[in-house]
Amino acid sequence: MTCCSLMEGETSWINDCFDDVARDIGEFDSFSELSDESSKEISAVSVDLILPDDLLERILAYLPIASIFRAGSVCKRWRDIVSSRRFLWNFSHVLPQKPWYFMFTSSDEPVGYAYDPVLRKWYGIDLPCIETSSWFIASSHGLVCFMDNDSRSDLYVCNPITKCCKKLEEPPGLKIADYSALAISVNRKPHGYTISIVKSKQVPGNFFQWDLSICTYDSETRMWVASWSEVLTGWRSGDESVICGGVLYILIYSTGGGTPENRHALITYNLSCRSSRGLLIRSFIPVPCPLTCGRLMNLKEKLVMVGGIGKQDRPDIIKGIGIWVLNGKEWQEISRMPHKFFQGFGEFDDVFASSGTDDLIYVQSYGAPALLVFDMNQKQWKWSQKCPVTKRFPLQLFTGFCFEPRLEIEP
Repeated sequence: MTCCSLMEGETSWINDCFDDVARDIGEFDSFSELSDESSKEISAVSVDLILPDDLLERILAYLPIASIFRAGSVCKRWRDIVSSRRFLWNFSHVLPQKPWYFMFTSSDEPVGYAYDPVLRKWYGIDLPCIETSSWFIASSHGLVCFMDNDSRSDLYVCNPITKCCKKLEEPPGLKIADYSALAISVNRKPHGYTISIVKSKQVPGNFFQWDLSICTYDSETRMWVASWSEVLTGWRSGDESVICGGVLYILIYSTGGGTPENRHALITYNLSCRSSRGLLIRSFIPVPCPLTCGRLMNLKEKLVMVGGIGKQDRPDIIKGIGIWVLNGKEWQEISRMPHKFFQGFGEFDDVFASSGTDDLIYVQSYGAPALLVFDMNQKQWKWSQKCPVTKRFPLQLFTGFCFEPRLEIEP
């Protein structure tokens, strides 16, 4: 494992090895002005003398995760507290941290910045395991899964905050696929996790038929299971899938012959079934309107879709962006992006990046580093702080993913 590292010129991390938890954790170095340090130390000393360890641990556990790193540099006592197993236990029982968004700033290198919506700051951090920004990425409750975009057989699960990383065995199923989708679901209490890979390959000589296969990984058994495979006619899967409430949702795309309203649909697979009967292949869930693209995400075990709304007569032309929650088989519209924000992206393509967890949804244009945040509780849209990167050439693309920053989760 390696400590969090810093991109030149940005908020720095101070490497600090915490032996008690057998991992490396970095410390944020610039969350306040250095001129304020002396006054902060004076106020901290009086609190430090009064509070017992267990009460201080509980207080520190409610801090934003960036402030926890900062607290570790106050004194030896605080450092020992935030590196203890008991502190990690307290941390795991407080309210979830607000999800961060990692924005890639290179099409080739896996480099970029992570946005903290609580302190409204961007941090330059390095991601472990991943080799290029084009890899498949899925996240759940503090863990992020990476899959390579070439052989699609190199898989890693990591905690991007602690850099703890694990390589998984090569999955079974199709060795070569035209389309792949990756999903991960972490159980919040035992911290076990399930990974699913959906692969789709065109049947040779037949554009309308596609081989679709699903394989799943269980962290408790440490085994892959080839769950299901079948030939779909008129539909194929793509790169969108998500696990919600033990069910795998797959966004599928029409291969032609249907009406504009049927360009997209959902099929589901019950991960506990382990048989072909778990796939509701005959019962499609239609999308709520003509879409240019759809992005699926799990927000508190509710399936949420962010979609580009296509024009009725030209469904390939985007006219807006909407957010829907699936209730049974019915979609409930939560919000539509206000026109002033939609225009703020500039020349918006018909496809875009979007991911979310907890109560936050991030939307990002591939063509610009602008990041828009939607709060599901407040039903409010707002821009993030400006990412410290500029577009260097016209065809430069940006993408990203969100993850929940956690200290206690290990793959």
